Amino acid sequence: MSLASENTTVLLIGASRGLGYAIAAEYLDRGSRVVATVRGPGRTALHELQDSAGGRLEIEHVDINDPEQVQSLRDRLVARRFDLLFVNAGVANRPEETTANVTTEEFTRLMVTNALSPMRVIETLGELTHESGTIAIMSSGQGSIANNERGGFEIYRASKSALNQLMRSYAARHRDDGRTLLLLAPGWVKTDLGGPDAHLTISESIPNLVTTIDAQRGRSGLQYLDYQGQTVAW
Repeated sequence: MSLASENTTVLLIGASRGLGYAIAAEYLDRGSRVVATVRGPGRTALHELQDSAGGRLEIEHVDINDPEQVQSLRDRLVARRFDLLFVNAGVANRPEETTANVTTEEFTRLMVTNALSPMRVIETLGELTHESGTIAIMSSGQGSIANNERGGFEIYRASKSALNQLMRSYAARHRDDGRTLLLLAPGWVKTDLGGPDAHLTISESIPNLVTTIDAQRGRSGLQYLDYQGQTVAW
């Protein structure tokens, strides 16, 4: 087992596979109790993990693009409080698509799923974290405007930049809130979303990402950090 996490109770949105699944597994390995969500009704890898988690993993269902489902999840959890709320959600499009050829429907799909819906989750579920707890969202290094010197992944980049801007607005509205706020860049990881050409394996990214989250506990305000705890340029 890894070192025990001080984030002993975790609400993890989007954990059926990939990075979300790995985050759930890592927090379980660190001794935490985890409530993790999946979108559909089918059995997932997360259910396999639940079978070996000794009762420390609960699975809830929510589609973050459906505000009524998000509100229903809040209603089910309203009496509980968590050390960490982590929103892990994201979709990609074809990386060669640009504003010259992307369809309006595809552009809207990325903006809603990658920017608007995660923020709606924060607005709806944020108060379920302790007053000294942490609210984190999975962003991306590709959301950095300052570091975009080569282009590519144009629409995906824009959606993550929009997410970052919306989170900064949220932080400004909640500037007197003592919670830790994090936008996290996991690196380019080999997953269904990241693809086979990515530079990092999940085991190279996620344990370090979780260590980065835990290290910020008790530090109020918003930070944009990579999986190694380094500040990412806005």
